[in-house]
Amino acid sequence: MFPKLSSNPYHPFLKAYLFGLIFFSLSRIGLIFWQLDAVDATDKLLNIIVQGVRVDLIQLGLMFLIPLLIFPLSFINGQTKNIYSAFLRFWIIISFIILFIIEACSITFINEYNTRPNVLFLEYLKYPREVFEMLFKGFTLDVILVVGSVLLVSRLIILAFRKQNQIENKFIHLVIWPIILILMLISIRSSFGHRPANPAMFAITDNAMVNSLVLNSPYSVFYAAYSMKHEASASKVYGKMDVDKIYSLTSQHGPAEYPTQKLLSPSYQGKPKNIVILLQESLGSTFVESLGGAPVTPNLEKLKSEGIWFTQLYATGTRSVRGIEAVVSGFPPTPAQSTVKLPLSQSNFFTLASLLNEKNYETSFIYGGEAHFDNMRNFFTGNGFKKIIEQKDFTNPIFKGSWGASDQDLYQKAHEEFLERHSQNQPFFSLVFTSSNHAPFEFPEGVIDLYEQPQATEKNAVKYADHALGEFIKKAKQSDYWEDTIFLIVADHDIRVRGDFLIPIKNFHIPGLIMGGGINPKVISSITSQIDLPVTILSLAGIHAKHPMIGQDMSAIDKSYKGRAIMQYYDNFAWMEQDELFILQPNQEIFYGKYDFINNKIIPNDKNNINYDKQLAHALLPSILYSQKLYRLPPQ
Repeated sequence: MFPKLSSNPYHPFLKAYLFGLIFFSLSRIGLIFWQLDAVDATDKLLNIIVQGVRVDLIQLGLMFLIPLLIFPLSFINGQTKNIYSAFLRFWIIISFIILFIIEACSITFINEYNTRPNVLFLEYLKYPREVFEMLFKGFTLDVILVVGSVLLVSRLIILAFRKQNQIENKFIHLVIWPIILILMLISIRSSFGHRPANPAMFAITDNAMVNSLVLNSPYSVFYAAYSMKHEASASKVYGKMDVDKIYSLTSQHGPAEYPTQKLLSPSYQGKPKNIVILLQESLGSTFVESLGGAPVTPNLEKLKSEGIWFTQLYATGTRSVRGIEAVVSGFPPTPAQSTVKLPLSQSNFFTLASLLNEKNYETSFIYGGEAHFDNMRNFFTGNGFKKIIEQKDFTNPIFKGSWGASDQDLYQKAHEEFLERHSQNQPFFSLVFTSSNHAPFEFPEGVIDLYEQPQATEKNAVKYADHALGEFIKKAKQSDYWEDTIFLIVADHDIRVRGDFLIPIKNFHIPGLIMGGGINPKVISSITSQIDLPVTILSLAGIHAKHPMIGQDMSAIDKSYKGRAIMQYYDNFAWMEQDELFILQPNQEIFYGKYDFINNKIIPNDKNNINYDKQLAHALLPSILYSQKLYRLPPQ
């Protein structure tokens, strides 16, 4: 039927398919050898390779679907045949260059995030200046290797698909076109089940990073882009439950328009205090000696005995915006993006600022970088923050890096702001967000004794951030506003969250400290979630108010309270209560087990008929609140 393959109109498709399968397979095998210890531990090497080919066929099918759909146009006349042939060559060349660029970023991305490029890859594309500056300063070799390899392979792709023999326009080719199209659609769906194939179907191990190796990076990125349009209902991948039952299990009994409404009766009954949140970039427990980390936060170690110190505090996620969402809004995590970025939460969405505005507080966000990053400016200004202080507002900073003014400059600016507000007898709430502990880890020379060489390392950056924090607290203690202010020092997340299981719990462990005027020192060892903190600081600041937060007031707990943590790791939702661990995965059965805190091990439990209604309810609740715009400030 095809005596001369190169003159067959399907030859470019076949050639490109083979090229794509070989390229993706070689890349996957290379990544497998790089991560061989983790892959070996799963004992599913062959499955990873075979299922990987299945993913590659999906990606290549999606890539060639449009050219194949319009294939019959080439049969109209000789002119359309030539136009189609030129279009097909252009489509193949451009598509492969894009696919290779994304795939070439895999090693750097896995190094940083312990997974293939995903939705984070897309998010960073929105901020090219900050990202390029960070890459060229902190990942210079990676950039050189990626750019060099992209140029080389792009040249090979152009040469391979530039020339083509005269195509035979035989009627038989048009006759078999529907068959080939059907086969391509089957390969794209890659399933005869109720649902087409998706990343959850390729989660064949209990190691999230290894599961990402089954995919190819373009598929991972494109699926993330596709999933963005379903973010309002993202949690539905965990299961279904009646709305009334969800509200009942999450202990919320407010009116229909404010279903999670609570009335806070604060533990402090005096004159309401100022509130300051000092949000520390990437300060996981791995950097805090008393929490089992490196000894690079000596100031925090000293300060912990002067306030309320949380020994079992857990972040809700792995990104700054997720931490902001938790400590400013008390909003639980979902598999979608943080509400800081989602469209329905850009106004009339509850924050501490919107509540405290009702109490005549001056509200501000103070940041050394550009506030537009991660959509922070838009979210804050739309939800109660009256004043935004950012990089452009710093005059002659002592140091300016890729992410803006240094932490020392940041705290000096905050100190001046607080002094001014206090002198005007104006109560204030402020979120102060640091940035020094962010790649490429830039900070002024000669300020600290380096922990290690060279200077630009994460541990040195943390030690500098701790130094700047210590300096600020000294100034604050000597100021008039200290006795009238509650300070929350907390991390947004850990720096690199990774592990050999569905949820790397150790990397969700973060430090937290509440101090200031009238705070009696104590240690809270109950498991605590980031979403508990905003409720707690309102209580300690003496704020009587109605609010929609589901977090626990940790200042009012008794010794019997053991606590719980809620964690979102990409698509996996975890609920930890004492040592019991529940992990909900998209379209899969729940994982139930125990967490060994001492050895950092998750032990599966084959207990039958486990009831996880409470956990499912908490996983589904935030998407309902977001999509129906029910997470609002109740009338005071």
